[in-house]
Amino acid sequence: MTTPYRTGEGEAARVTLDDALQRVPERADGLRHALVLEHGTMRALMYAPRGRDPQDPHPQDEVYVVMRGSGTFVAGERRMDFAPGDLLFVPAGMEHRFEDFSDDLAVWVVFYGVEGGERP
Repeated sequence: MTTPYRTGEGEAARVTLDDALQRVPERADGLRHALVLEHGTMRALMYAPRGRDPQDPHPQDEVYVVMRGSGTFVAGERRMDFAPGDLLFVPAGMEHRFEDFSDDLAVWVVFYGVEGGERP
């Protein structure tokens, strides 16, 4: 697996969509992701599931930025259609998944903050 970029204090970074997608390994279970950038509590991944989305809830808050693809995003009791350019938020510990999504789905995922999530 390719090592993610790690930023130092006062250091900027850039990761392109193409570079991130090249880092995503093929997996038979559909859980295709690659960690591409880390800084403090923040971790940025490229997530490109195929067929189904088998993920479990995560201990940190997370943000998805849809780069390619469309479908339905289920978070808790909510069902939301999504398309490229959409921003999705999921609080720590909430059940969520992508459903009925196109074969080109690619989303940035950003995990951040303390375990258990930030409080409003």
